[in-house]
Amino acid sequence: MTTILLKSNMEPEGGSLSERKRMIVETMSWQIRAHSHVWSPPTDLFETETSFVVRVEIAGMRDQDFSVTIENNYLVITGIRPDIPERRAYHQMEIRFGEFSTMVALPGSVDSDNATVEYTDGFLVVTLLKMQSKNI
Repeated sequence: MTTILLKSNMEPEGGSLSERKRMIVETMSWQIRAHSHVWSPPTDLFETETSFVVRVEIAGMRDQDFSVTIENNYLVITGIRPDIPERRAYHQMEIRFGEFSTMVALPGSVDSDNATVEYTDGFLVVTLLKMQSKNI
């Protein structure tokens, strides 16, 4: 079991992630959607009494292949799953390779300084402690 540090990026370079993920070209009031080569792995978000937990199914990776950030109350997980460089003729191909990205809206405030990220058995699990409300 390995722990990955969580990076916080409140103002990403090059616009928001939703702007980067959406590639829309506007010409003479027509909108054309360009298909992105970025794919999204299966992702779950659930809540416990003390935390929000995000679980991503993404086998065949290494710790250094992931980037985990929080941007404007969204948890963003990106990376690249490398393909085997040998040539081959596929008869069926369902396993995605290359650049991936998943974005989850966090349902509440979190303590990003005490977040944990673990990658084990093909699952990346991010645990974000809920912020405790303070009475004044």
